[in-house]
Amino acid sequence: MHIKMVAGDSAGTVTAFYLSSQNSEHDEIDFEFLGNRTGQPYILQTNVFTGGTGNREQRINLWFDPSKDYHSYSVLWNMYQIVFFVDDVPIRVFKNSKDIGVKFPFNQPMKIYSSLWNADDWATRGGLEKTNWEKAPFVASYRGFHVDGCEASVNAKFCETQGKRWWDQKEFQDLDANQYKRLKWVRKRYTIYNYCTDRVRFPVPPPECRRDRDI
Repeated sequence: MHIKMVAGDSAGTVTAFYLSSQNSEHDEIDFEFLGNRTGQPYILQTNVFTGGTGNREQRINLWFDPSKDYHSYSVLWNMYQIVFFVDDVPIRVFKNSKDIGVKFPFNQPMKIYSSLWNADDWATRGGLEKTNWEKAPFVASYRGFHVDGCEASVNAKFCETQGKRWWDQKEFQDLDANQYKRLKWVRKRYTIYNYCTDRVRFPVPPPECRRDRDI
């Protein structure tokens, strides 16, 4: 999806682009763009829910003003990994770690959603900055949507073409050396929060963090 974020004073707003399952064991893959007071950087929060459990937030400052122009935000989701991209730069990887006891969202289909909503109880500076409704309407613009995927009913347990489509082939089973270099650049320069390094919430790092190269 190509998105241009809310311009100006967007504090308290969240612009979202995400995938979400419909069944009880909730799976979700999130892009959430946290609004700001004028002059402060937008924060991009990503999260992954598997089997009803989330709490895997990562936050970065973007290296551009996302309200000035359209930028590309995309997800690669296959049986091996989930990769979040901004303008083709990988900003996060979540590997399939079922072999070490971490659920991976792959046993049910997800729908794609976009939304813009008020979350001024937490979105900007932990809820200290409230939405200024005098600045309404708040407008985010979406265009250029494209999806390659396996169509399935809401009750499907697997994709009939599993392993046969382009996204399951060897070159998409892991990042290449250049992509890992760019991911390292994002983590070093722009990451402001990573659940994997939060020892207050997680005294012992979650098991997937080492495989995802977050620690």
